[in-house]
Amino acid sequence: MAKKKIFVTVDIGQAALERLREHGYAVEVYAEIHAPPKALLLEKIRSGIDALITSLRDPLDEEVLAAAAASSLQVIAQMAVGIDNIDRAAANRYRLPFTNTADVLTEATAEFALFLMGAVSRKLYASEKLVEEHKWGTWHPYLPFLGDEVSGKTVAVIGAGRIGKAFAKKCIGLEMDVRLYNAHSRDEKFIEFADREMQLRFDAGFSRKRHRIAYVSFEEALQQADYVSLHIPLTMPGQAAAPTYQLMNAAAFARMKPTAYLINTSRGAVVDEAALYEALLYHKIAGAALDVFTQEPLPADSMLRDARLKERLRLFHHFASGTRETRLSADPAIGMAGRAVQGVIDVLEKHYDGDLSRMPYVVNKEAFKS
Repeated sequence: MAKKKIFVTVDIGQAALERLREHGYAVEVYAEIHAPPKALLLEKIRSGIDALITSLRDPLDEEVLAAAAASSLQVIAQMAVGIDNIDRAAANRYRLPFTNTADVLTEATAEFALFLMGAVSRKLYASEKLVEEHKWGTWHPYLPFLGDEVSGKTVAVIGAGRIGKAFAKKCIGLEMDVRLYNAHSRDEKFIEFADREMQLRFDAGFSRKRHRIAYVSFEEALQQADYVSLHIPLTMPGQAAAPTYQLMNAAAFARMKPTAYLINTSRGAVVDEAALYEALLYHKIAGAALDVFTQEPLPADSMLRDARLKERLRLFHHFASGTRETRLSADPAIGMAGRAVQGVIDVLEKHYDGDLSRMPYVVNKEAFKS
C-alpha cells in the first residue's frame, strides 16, 4: 500500500517530522528559509499529496484551494493560530478541512506582550544602547532619560480571548487595574475569579491598594488606559459585524492618553500604521511596541523605521510565540509543530470516527456539520 504523502512548506523541527514518519507517511520538507513560490505550492498539490502543512507565509487563496479540491489533498494543517492567509469561504465551499495551532501559544504570546510593555515603558533598549555605545557617563536623577513604571497602572486588554485573558492574569501580578474589551462576549466567571485574586492580594498586603478589573467599552478602555494591549484576530469589513481591520486608527489614538503606550502582538493590520506614525511623531501617545505589521517582513522604507521614533517605538520580528517549547515541541499539548502534526494525523487516520466537525484542531467545522 502506497505511503500517504505530506508536503511541509517550512521546517517544523525534526521531532515533529519524525512523528509523521513513525506513522508511515512520506514527508517532504521545503528546505529554503523563505516560503515556497506559489507555483511550487500548486505543483506539489497537483502531484498527489495527501496533506499540506503550511504557515502564515503561504497564500491559500481560491486558486490554491481549487487545485486542492481537484487533487488527493485531504487536509491543510497551519502552524499558526492565525488564518489570515486562508480563504475560509473557498475552503468551506470545497469542503476542505484546515487546522490551526490555537491554545499552545497562549502563554508564550501573553508573556511576550508583558515583556514588550516593560521594555518600551522602562526604555530598556535606550539604556542598553548607552552602555553599548560607551555613552554612559555618570549617574543623574533624571538624565539622560527616565522610564515609566508599569506597576500600579491601568492596562486595557483589547480582545479578551485566550491570549488576552492570559495577559490580564499576568498584569494582576504587577498590581495593575485591568480593563477588558471584547466585542462579542464577556466571561463573567473570569472577572469574578480575577477580582477575588485582587482582593486576596490586597488583604494579604501584597497590594498597597485595591485594584479592579472590569469589562468596558472600546472607547472607555482607550481613555482609561496607561497601556493598550491588542489581542484580537484580524477581520476585514464585510467579514464580521465588528471588523478589526485598522481598529486602532487616528480616532482611536486621539482617545488615548498622551502618556499611554500601545502593545501589539496580534495582527499588524489591526493598526493603521500611518495613524500610529503620526500619533508617535507628534507625541499624541508616549510610545508603542509592535511584534506584527501590515506587511511582513517590515519593508525597508516603512515609515515606522523613522529614526525620530526609535527611542519610543520598539519593533520585533513576529516573535511572540518564539520559544523552543511553543514552536517546536512535538507534543500537541505544548508545541505548534506537534499540534500541526496531530491535525494531519487526526484527519488522515480518521480519528473521532472520521467526523471532521468533532476534530479539535479543525477550524472550519461549520463546513462538515450535518
